[in-house]
Order: sequence, then structure tokens, then C-alpha cells
Amino acid sequence: MSDTVVTRFAPSPTGALHIGGARTALFNWLYARGRGGKFLLRIEDTDKARSTDENRQAILDGLTWLGLDWDGEPVSQAAGAERHAEVARELLAKGRAFKCFSTQEEIETFREQAKTEGRSTLFRSPWREVPEEQHPDAPYVVRLKVPLEGETSVEDEVQGTTTWKNDQIDDLVLLRSDGSPVYMLAVVVDDHDMGVTHVIRGDDHMANAIRQSLIYRAMGWEVPVMAHIPLIFGPDGKKLSKRHGATGAAEYRAMGYPAAGMRNYLTRLGWSHGDAEFFTDEEAKAWFDLKGIGKSPARFDFKKLENLCGQHIAAAEDAALLQELEGYLAAVGDNLLTDTQREGMERAMYCLKDRAKTFPELLEKAHFVLTDRPIVPDEKAAKQLDPVSNGILSELTPQMRTASWTREDLESLVKAKAEEHGLGLGKLAGPLRAVLAGRAVSPSVFDMMLVLGREETIARLNDISA
Repeated sequence: MSDTVVTRFAPSPTGALHIGGARTALFNWLYARGRGGKFLLRIEDTDKARSTDENRQAILDGLTWLGLDWDGEPVSQAAGAERHAEVARELLAKGRAFKCFSTQEEIETFREQAKTEGRSTLFRSPWREVPEEQHPDAPYVVRLKVPLEGETSVEDEVQGTTTWKNDQIDDLVLLRSDGSPVYMLAVVVDDHDMGVTHVIRGDDHMANAIRQSLIYRAMGWEVPVMAHIPLIFGPDGKKLSKRHGATGAAEYRAMGYPAAGMRNYLTRLGWSHGDAEFFTDEEAKAWFDLKGIGKSPARFDFKKLENLCGQHIAAAEDAALLQELEGYLAAVGDNLLTDTQREGMERAMYCLKDRAKTFPELLEKAHFVLTDRPIVPDEKAAKQLDPVSNGILSELTPQMRTASWTREDLESLVKAKAEEHGLGLGKLAGPLRAVLAGRAVSPSVFDMMLVLGREETIARLNDISA
């Protein structure tokens, strides 16, 4: 096996990118990137009836949003059908596979009779050892000759050793009667030809691993390192589904979760490194290993996701965060930022990032720089404005014209004005917030003044008394 680690993510384009698939891709990406290896992408599109270009693109878009870059071009499994069939013919030539002429009706009859008699329904083809010259001129499938005695084991980095008795494994079909290869064969051939060294996938493939290992051994190929990761459950301990909320990567993007937060949360979902909860991509790449993956299904916790996303928004560089915010707006079809709004967001980002868990929350906090005069207060903010507070703000406005525009001086000025009227600072902050932002919740009024500047701040104060 190559010294270079090669992992792969192999989704089927019969649906959108599920969050469980996204985590599988992430684990493969982290394992490869943390070891200077390759992360490959294979689209398992052999189910022609259900595979769509739209789903294929949705998978690529989801991976791109999550920041999971792959090496080379995505491989189409369907395009390799002739290569898959070639391997089946090679196994025939080696005597490791055989032509089976049993019809579907004969197999069903055998199984029904075995069930009635209380025997094993495992089908053993009567054609297994029949020489070529005795074969009829009739349709046939190609089956693998599974050893009749002994055991087959797979060493799994997560699940441990799994062993099956060979007399409990059927001679699996490799080629259908129309000559087309089955999925089980295609996966093995593709993984071998792509040089995959580590197969990291959901534990719903555990039974496949035994059968696929038999194909590897029949060809004399080295079996990759296997790691079958548990599925993701909802908070109620049942398999994650629509009843728990969003299940697709695209849905999480549309809800405005930052990609870094999603990567952090999904990495931590079923894997651990000591007590570390919040970590960067570089830390995740350095720390991630297969031994840290738990055997039990992980439970999706939306509060933990939001908490981590909030930490990543707060820790992000302003320019990168603004760029991702604009990507979010484009993805959900909202109006893009104007040049003026972008400049305002750049100035304001330092006071917007705190306590925003999603991009919609960030945009709501940024309302004061995204809106135009005259500011129309919402219902809650409007309650802060009455003749008394409006009068106090009218007194404050001219004093702001000569104030030095620093946070310390602005705070002293507003505090002094509030005390002059026997009020605490908070009693004046509410009306100021309503005038400057039109919202009851916003960044600090002093941060807003600094971001808006003297001219715009005074203009908004004058509007209220006009």
C-alpha cells in the first residue's frame, strides 16, 4: 500500500447531501489533509433511474460551502462500468468466479422450500463447479466463489474485528445477466484503481465490508484500512430525520450557519480530542484520528451547534466573515450588499460579531448600517420614544456637534445628560437605540455612533424632532 494516505467520499446523487454524508466527507477530508494525503471524490451514479445532475451539483455545492476541497476531478462510477466488468472476467479466468445459469424463479423456489423446511435460505449455486463445456447457451450471472469453509474477518479501526463464517456468506453476484457490474464490485475496483488507502464511511456499510474484502482477496489486492463510523441520531435517540428539523447541508447553509462552525460541530459529533470543544481547522487536521471516533451513535444537538457557530463568528477575521456573509446572501437569493452597505459593515463588524450565532442574527444587528434614513422604528423600539425622551434627545443633539468623537467622550456626554434629568444611562440608551437603529436590540449606542460618524448620527437625531 502507498505511503501516501488517500481517502475518498463516494455519495450517490439520488438525493441532496445529507448532514450525515457531510460529516463522513469531513472525516475523510480531515484524515487526508492532516497527513499530507489526498482526498478524492467519486459520484456513485450507477442507479441511472434515480441519479440526477441536479443532485450531483447539490452535493458539489454542499462540499464547497463546507470548505472541503477535493483533489482532481470527481470520478463517475458509471463511467467505469467496462473496467468493473473486466475485473469480473479476470476473476472468471482465475477460477475465482463462475457463471451461474440459475434463473430467478429457481432461486426463489429454493428459498421458499428451505423456509418451509426450516433450513438456511442461503443460496448455493449448483453451477459453481460445472466445467465450461457443460454450460448451456443461456443467460447467466457471474458470481464470486466465496470460500466454503473457515471465516472471513475485517479489522475495523472503529468497530474492532468483525468475523463471519464463510458458510454463511452467499456467492455474491458480480455481473448481472445483461453484463452490467453490481455496486459491490464497482466500489472495490474503483477504490483499488483510485489508490484508496483508508475507507471511512457509515457503519451501515459494515456488512458490505466483509463481502468486499473477499473481492479484494480474490484479486490479490491489499484491503484498505476500514473505519465504519456510527450514524447520527436526533436528540431523541432515533436516526436523524426530517422530524428533528433540517437534515441537508443546503438547509443549514440557508439558515445562515457559518461553514467553520459547521465543520467544528460535525467534527466533534462522534469524535473527541480530550475536552476540546472549540477548535480551528488547523487544530482539527492535526488532532483528528480514527481512534478518537466513538462506537455509539452521536446525537445532534442544535444548541451546541449554535454555540459553536457563535464562537466561530466572534473569532473570524472581519474580511473573511463579510465575504462569507455575502456568499450566504447570494445562496438564499437575498439582495446583495451595496458598496455603501459593505463599507458600513466593514466599519461595524467589530461590534456585530459578538453573540451572533447565525448570519440572519448578524444582519439583524447590522440593521443600523444597512438601512437608510429616515429610520422607521419597529413596534418595540417605537415604545421607547415619547415626548419626554424626544425632548432630552433634542437637547443632546447640539452638544454632539462639538463633542470629540471618541467613545469615552460620547459616553460622558450622554451620561451627563441623563443625570441632568435624574435618569440612569440605560433610560436614555433605549430612546437613542430607537433613533439610531430603529430596533430595541442592537450593538451599543456608542458603537453605533462611532460607526455612523458624527454627521449621520446627528442627522438621525434631527429626524426624530423634525
